Parts: sequence; structure tokens; C-alpha cells
Amino acid sequence: MKAIRSQRLVISRSWEKPRKKIIHLALSAILFALCAPAEAQQPGKIPRIAYLAAGTASQQAAQLEDFRRGLRELGYVEGKNIVIEWRWAEEKFDRLPDLAAELVRLKVDVIVTAGPTATRPAKEATTSIPIVMAFDSDPVGSGFVASLARPGGNITGLSSISAELNGKRLELLKETVPMASRIAVFGTSTNPGNDQALRETELAAGAFGVKIHSLDIKASKDFETAFRATLRQRADAMLVLNSPVFPSHRAQLTEFAIKNRLPAVYFSPAFVDGGGLMSYGVRTADLFRRAATYVDKILKGAKPADLPVEQPTKFEFIVNLKTAKQISLTIPPNVLARADRVIR
Repeated sequence: MKAIRSQRLVISRSWEKPRKKIIHLALSAILFALCAPAEAQQPGKIPRIAYLAAGTASQQAAQLEDFRRGLRELGYVEGKNIVIEWRWAEEKFDRLPDLAAELVRLKVDVIVTAGPTATRPAKEATTSIPIVMAFDSDPVGSGFVASLARPGGNITGLSSISAELNGKRLELLKETVPMASRIAVFGTSTNPGNDQALRETELAAGAFGVKIHSLDIKASKDFETAFRATLRQRADAMLVLNSPVFPSHRAQLTEFAIKNRLPAVYFSPAFVDGGGLMSYGVRTADLFRRAATYVDKILKGAKPADLPVEQPTKFEFIVNLKTAKQISLTIPPNVLARADRVIR
């Protein structure tokens, strides 16, 4: 009997360590099973993007909705699974470097810039945070990217090729007013891309046999001087280049043109909706909506250097017949037939 008890004791002791190990493993498995769901339910980091603009929120209300719509289409809801830091210079352009520096200190994941005037200070503020251009007329010429196909740095986005479209704007203006020989061209010399825009306009002017008078408007105080020069030079029509100064002075520009019966072509539909005669350009709604796709790709790990800059594929020509009537102008049928939208 003693021998049997001794044998049982030996067997019992021999199973003691494996049993402890089995119990330990079982407990570990239970704890893992309990903890794993809790970890899975913990919220991840909510992406924080920044939006930097030279103008005001009211000026860009339509573009902002297009950008938000683009984000929503990709599953992003502001305040829910994405945070947006909005910064507006309110046309006080010297504020942009400080605003850009502030966004860098916040360590945002992406900076979206609403135009070249905002892109430059963002570029100077950081070489590591990705920057998405909602639009730029000449990103290579402005020094923002090495090339459209291979940006090569921390900046990518969309090109509006606005400078190249000025030849087309002048063509439409000349077709609308065949007798026009002197064109007043309103621009802003400090705006990136302005020099190229003027060159493109001058090339077109030579082909159409018209003379252009360039008027430089850098601030509000320059408008009256430019208007007096336009009348003094006896301009037959006006062409308004893209500039961050002009959106808040839309009424001033369109009212001057109507009062003096000057046919005018603008870079943005907003001018025509506000009483301007006609506009030709890229569909900005498409640009701002597409900017959201760049944000999405970057948040998912793509590098700006590897994302080619997109060129626009959608353009629109808008004519305001109410304004044409006000200035006693008949829009030729062949021009009117090409309009994407007509305001009657």
C-alpha cells in the first residue's frame, strides 16, 4: 500500500508543473480575449487638417462647400472623424506667414492652400508637413513643385492653368467686340503667376491685332487710379486677371465696366453672377472637390512627392445677357452658342 501511495504521489507531483502551465496559459488567453475588444474599441487619432486662405470665408463660401462635399464623399465628416483648422488672412496678406507658422506649431497632418498667395508662406513655414494646393496657375513657375508629374517635395495638388487661359479670354472678348483695339488688363504684379498671365495675354494680343494696357492693382487704394487710366487710354474693353485682391472688389469692377459701357471678361463666374458681362475659366468647384482626394491619399500614407499635380479637364464659359443689354451690346450668336450658362 505504501508503494502504491508513493507512486501516486510521484505521479501527482509530476503533473503539478504542466498543470500550472496550462492554467497560466488559460488565464492569459481569457485576459487577452477580454482586453482585445476593449483595445479595438479605443478611438484612433482623429486627423487634423488645415485650410489656409488669403481672403475671407464669405468670399469662398461656394468653394468651401465644394471642398467639404469632396471630403464627405470620401467618408470624412468635420468634427466627427476629421478636424479642420480654418485660417483666413482677410486680405491682409502680411498675416499669412504668421498663420502658416501657427498651423505648423499645431502639427496638423495636411495643409490645404486656397491659391498661390497662401501656398508660398505655407511652403516657407514647413518642408515636412504635406501641402495640398487647391489651385495654382503655374506651380512649376512659382517654384512650388519640380514638375507636374513628379512634384518632388512636400507640395502637390491641382493646377488651374489660369495664365494660359487668358489668350482664350481675349479671343472671346475680341469675337464679342470685333472693333475693340485697346484692352485694359487689370492684374496684381505681386500675385504669383501674374507675369506669365501678362505674357500669355500679350501673345494673344499680337495675334488678334489689339493693344493692351496693363494696370497694376496691389491694394484697394489703386482702383481709382486704374479706372482713371483706363478712361484716359480710351480702352474699348477690359480683361481682369486672377488676383486675390479682386474678389472683395467685384462690385467695384463690374459697376465701373457697366457705367462706362466697357465689355469685360473675368476669370471667375462670381463676377458674372454679380453683374459682369462674361467669364471663362476652370470649374473651381471641381478643383476644390478634387483637393479633398489629395487629402485622403496623404492621410492614408501617400507622399506628396509621389502624387502628380492634376491639370483641369472641366472649363466653363458664362455670359450675362442682362449686362449686355445694359451696355447696349449684342452678343454674336456664334459666341452665345458656346456658352455653358447664360444669365437672361
